[in-house]
Amino acid sequence: MKTVVITGGSSGIGKATAELFAEKGWQVFEWSRSGTSTDKVTHISCDVTKPADTKAAIQQVLAQAEQVDVFISNAGFGISGAVEFTTPEDAHRQMEVNFFGALNSVQAVLPYMRERKAGRIIFTSSVAAVLSIPYQSFYSASKAAINALALALQNEVRAFGIHVSVLMPGDVSTGFTAARKKSEDGMDAYGNIRKAVAAMEKDEQGGMSPRRMAQHLYHIATRRCPAPQYVGGTQYAVFCFLDRILPKRFVNWIVGLLY
Repeated sequence: MKTVVITGGSSGIGKATAELFAEKGWQVFEWSRSGTSTDKVTHISCDVTKPADTKAAIQQVLAQAEQVDVFISNAGFGISGAVEFTTPEDAHRQMEVNFFGALNSVQAVLPYMRERKAGRIIFTSSVAAVLSIPYQSFYSASKAAINALALALQNEVRAFGIHVSVLMPGDVSTGFTAARKKSEDGMDAYGNIRKAVAAMEKDEQGGMSPRRMAQHLYHIATRRCPAPQYVGGTQYAVFCFLDRILPKRFVNWIVGLLY
């Protein structure tokens, strides 16, 4: 039986992914702060922003499983607001969860994958890593950092038989939208904050299902030779392709028009 560990597995994409892997016969562990175990998924309480938690969590996994075949770093949250008026505390928290949480998790599992000379690490990133969204700048920055980390990590661990990939979903309908921490500070100067964020959230709630992203993650996990990056959703793959071939100034102008 193969083993997968999923962070942020108590809701949204993470929960759908845990359920899908369990259906496929995998031994599944989900790390989160508020999840519960089921007959097919084992919950381990873990705050990924704390390195001690991630190290303890991986020990709990290895006490019940022979190895970790696939590790999916999925935990994250979002903030919105104008760059000028975002507090340092909110900006730091965004990076602490989305980037450093992923880093802490991967640093906990890597020694065991490296020793086995096998394993797969998959990060859940976002199309926002490529197409930076106004008033969601720190979320976009945190996901861009994940993309850069994953590409560098792949070159570092290739010699150990470890594959590293990133999935960049487009809009997905989950509880992530309602959980976003929104700031409208600076509305007198940036009068379109509310309208831009509302448009973004409407797109999210009308977006793809978490199950569809889970299927993407399972596909990446089971490919013989996975690619470094994947885009979740055909239309978003087109957007990312256009970003590569069109002038960046033009693409960024179009994104600005959308929001």
